[in-house]
Amino acid sequence: MKQILVFVLFASMFCWMMFSPVYKHVLIMREAMLQKEVDYLLEVGASASRGYIDEVMLQQSRERLASIGMRRDSIQFTVSSTSGLPAGNSSAPLLRGTGLRLTASYPYEGLFQIDRLIGIPVPDAAQLITVGGLKMSEYVP
Repeated sequence: MKQILVFVLFASMFCWMMFSPVYKHVLIMREAMLQKEVDYLLEVGASASRGYIDEVMLQQSRERLASIGMRRDSIQFTVSSTSGLPAGNSSAPLLRGTGLRLTASYPYEGLFQIDRLIGIPVPDAAQLITVGGLKMSEYVP
């Protein structure tokens, strides 16, 4: 009986040591791709020709992220400005010097369930990978 228990414990530790780094790399890749999209959208949205990030730009971003394996329905974007004005309105772009803030979030999707085998607490199902950025608008009418 003792040998079976040792085998089960060893097998679970062995599985965790083999697969845990893989899931950590998936998490790092997802976070990096979200941050890359946020930076790109801020660069384009805060440019001198735009001054906003609208729903069309966010939808295109969701499509790009879906092409690398993320679920487009789960990607959430929040666009705001430092002045409190709406930052997603193409008919009223933010003027130069106003901060354009964008946050993107995506669920963990159970990436850390294997950590539960050895007793490491895993993130709650409601927790999200969240990245963000802020860039000053360069739009001049």
